[in-house]
Amino acid sequence: MIVHSRMEAALSDYSEDYLRRLQEAIQRFENAFEAWMETQQESDHLSSRGLFPTVWTKDGQDVSAVRRLELDVAETAGLAARAVAVTGAYIAVAGLGVIDPIANWSLMSSPKAPLAPRDIRMTAANVKGRLEAMLIDARASVDSSLPSFAPAQFHAVIWSAAASHWTTHQYRVAVREAAEGLTVHWKTKLERNDVDDTVFWQQTLSPGPPVSGKPKLTWPGSTEDKTVKSMRGGLEPLAKALNALATGLNLTVRNVTTHTRDELAEQQAMERLAAYSFLAHLLDQCIIERFDEEFPL
Repeated sequence: MIVHSRMEAALSDYSEDYLRRLQEAIQRFENAFEAWMETQQESDHLSSRGLFPTVWTKDGQDVSAVRRLELDVAETAGLAARAVAVTGAYIAVAGLGVIDPIANWSLMSSPKAPLAPRDIRMTAANVKGRLEAMLIDARASVDSSLPSFAPAQFHAVIWSAAASHWTTHQYRVAVREAAEGLTVHWKTKLERNDVDDTVFWQQTLSPGPPVSGKPKLTWPGSTEDKTVKSMRGGLEPLAKALNALATGLNLTVRNVTTHTRDELAEQQAMERLAAYSFLAHLLDQCIIERFDEEFPL
């Protein structure tokens, strides 16, 4: 049996009072959202065929009243968005990546709307459930003078994949999902679903120019710059170390958590998520280089 003390609890940075305030913020958002939706014609992605908004104002509505309700939703969304960051209840949207549906609720009214009312409602419900789980942990925690920090501050791609499993103490699964989530994120972005994960990282971060169908991620800057090349000028550029980091994590973390059923302690899982979060931030700084079909090398 694993005992989760405050010394070990990664989510203990959030007090009961703070989590309750987040719950209240989500509830206020839901109330404002549903009041506004009373003035809107509701659709979904299937009905809109991916070309039209998923909400639009009903005929006969008072324009001024609708605008006031919209402002209420915008204000409460600003408060509720923090709860999405804390719980990791982001969703992946094709073409946009990982986003916060509550902060981006207004996208429903745009052409080719990437969100539908169901996405907003499901996210709000998901956030409430995760906050309740975090409150249970907070109530069970004990005082400690040791510092702690929250995994919700990890890279959004990492935490959004891990959050639902982390809050139920499924640490091995949380790490596995985070590892796979980062690979899926970049495979989708580079359109490379034709290769296994480890090979993907080896090819994507390898030296040399991109070839047809195989974009590259390259570290920015001059190779003579010490932020690009190792501090010891005679060593390989940092890009090679980034390749080793990505493939090494895939082999030592992702593969182990996927192909074994050995549970991880919270501290072990935290260390692995932190490593993936660091990698994710480094990858965000890289430049995508694609093969030019018109002017091949």
